[in-house]
Amino acid sequence: MTQSLADFPLIPRDDLYGNPTRAGGQISPDGKWLSWLAPRDGVLNVWMAPKASPDEAKAMTAATDRPIRQYFWAGDSKSLLYVQDKAGDENFLLYRVDVASGEETALTPFEDTRVQIVGASHEHKDKILVGLNNRDPSMFDVHLLDVNTGALTEKLRNEDSYAGFMADDELVLRLAMRQNAEGGSDFFKVVDGKVEDAPFASTGLEDSLTTAPAGFTADGSILYWIDSHGRDRAALVAEDVASGERTVLAEHDKADIGGTLRDTKTGVVQAWSANYLRREWHAIDAGIGASLDFLREKLPGDFAVQSRTEEDDVWIVGNDPLTAPSRTFIYDRKAGTLEEFYVTRPELEGAPLVAMYPREIPSRDGLTLPSFLTLPPGTDSDQDGKPDAPVPLVLLVHGGPWARDAYGFNPGHQWLANRGYAVLSVNYRGSTGFGKGFVNAANLEWAGKMHDDLIDAVEWAVAEGIAARDKVAIMGGSYGGYATLVGLAFTPEVFACGVDIVGPSNLETLLETIPPYWKPLVKQFHQRMGNPETPDGLQLLKDRSPLYRAKDICRPLLIAQGANDPRVKQSESDQIVEAMERDGIPVTYVVFPDEGHGFARPENNIAFSAITENFLAECLGGRAEPVGATLEKSTAEIRTGKDHVKGLEAAEA
Repeated sequence: MTQSLADFPLIPRDDLYGNPTRAGGQISPDGKWLSWLAPRDGVLNVWMAPKASPDEAKAMTAATDRPIRQYFWAGDSKSLLYVQDKAGDENFLLYRVDVASGEETALTPFEDTRVQIVGASHEHKDKILVGLNNRDPSMFDVHLLDVNTGALTEKLRNEDSYAGFMADDELVLRLAMRQNAEGGSDFFKVVDGKVEDAPFASTGLEDSLTTAPAGFTADGSILYWIDSHGRDRAALVAEDVASGERTVLAEHDKADIGGTLRDTKTGVVQAWSANYLRREWHAIDAGIGASLDFLREKLPGDFAVQSRTEEDDVWIVGNDPLTAPSRTFIYDRKAGTLEEFYVTRPELEGAPLVAMYPREIPSRDGLTLPSFLTLPPGTDSDQDGKPDAPVPLVLLVHGGPWARDAYGFNPGHQWLANRGYAVLSVNYRGSTGFGKGFVNAANLEWAGKMHDDLIDAVEWAVAEGIAARDKVAIMGGSYGGYATLVGLAFTPEVFACGVDIVGPSNLETLLETIPPYWKPLVKQFHQRMGNPETPDGLQLLKDRSPLYRAKDICRPLLIAQGANDPRVKQSESDQIVEAMERDGIPVTYVVFPDEGHGFARPENNIAFSAITENFLAECLGGRAEPVGATLEKSTAEIRTGKDHVKGLEAAEA
């Protein structure tokens, strides 16, 4: 029986963007406790229960305004640790919650400070190494932290712009990294707490995003690398620390090595992954291979190992079936049992979730763009990944740009497809994971060939009968927001409308206002974007900045900004809105005063999705839930253009 979009119910925004029922499941290293994130009084907090009695759950944290999104177990299983910032300022501090007493302690009680985890240990379970920039906001000094007493002991004062450090299992610093004049990195040995003068390894710009050390074995004898020297796609390499001899352990013909599973005690690599169109796991260790085979047989779709006990006898495994809500399982490797832990969003059971199709799209100059397509329900009767007739399309552009899109459940894809749009996510040049040639093809190509790739993807979708040419929107956050502004200002006739979320409008002012802790990496920005310290580089940055072409925008634009964004300051959005208003060009501008680079609070995510889907409905003709009372529950401030989106004026009244 043929079905149409109208036969499928709207998935409520709350079900996709509200709090999950549970998420982030882990098991304590000693195997005695289960933990997860779940709402407490409407805010995500850390919960815990005995593994033997999972119904005896209790909240361990009491965040009241901003969700906790990152937490982990201390190695001795005596405490839960989490990081939290204030209103999106990204000054993440580290907190401890005692398992026995529930007492909470700020382990890094400093103002205007950000913490980095430098190292943890199998031998010294009650201690970790942390980097803190409380002395100098642009550099992180390394301290040994006793997680039970809170004692901090400085181990290395960073006065030479080192961008990162690596330690062994004894929590002894062994390696420091610093950017070099070529825009790559120099790697230095650390001996007795002092960084050697000469690097023992280096990269130039070409390999800088595809080569990095990946950790030591527990005995310190092997240093693993993800390394692209002498090849295009990064391989897994083992370096004998004593001799310097290197051995290639694994490589993939289409993708960089992406991750590893390591022995929980020895640190030896047991399996590795690569992700081209789908993530693939390959085992080195036979026992791990048998476990991965067992999980492939039992679980539909994709899975990921989220947490492991120190004895490696119990795993927490996340399962993404794509067209059903994700589930998390407890896998007992000795017993060979797989027990359901929780369903992340049970409200999505039975919802009209749709498939995602991996696609390879050719660029005009011969690159292959790994991409992912989702179609509205009821529009693809033979399920071949093409709609029966062209439909409106949203080009959803990832941020970074040195990041990537991947196959899997994507709330943005499901939401927009449910509203009646094909959704296309493209790994344009500069995206990571596809080799150094693909990354470096983006150098100095912001708003150039990087944008050409997006236009080529639109042309492909039109030629394939997927998209209606006059009903294509562009939308994204961070670099994706910049790409949206470029799309509307540089190619104003291609897109019917755009949605920019925390996107920079002026590359010159973007580089002037980067966070201080990014300054050790600024040479790479200059070489990949344009160097404002040279006349030609400064001119390139201006030429590629949408702000200077704001007058050319002729299609509806929605802009959203977090007021506390440390990466893309609010001024980036303010200035293009002001320029458009000076020229009498309509724009809708939403500011969230308690958010940063993206929106963490579900109330704000839901409110912005309400504004966005009603904006898109007017531009592209899709479906939308009314805005209703969602704005009242959020902190959204409509600075201008409320009359351009149905329901906004009533919601603000």
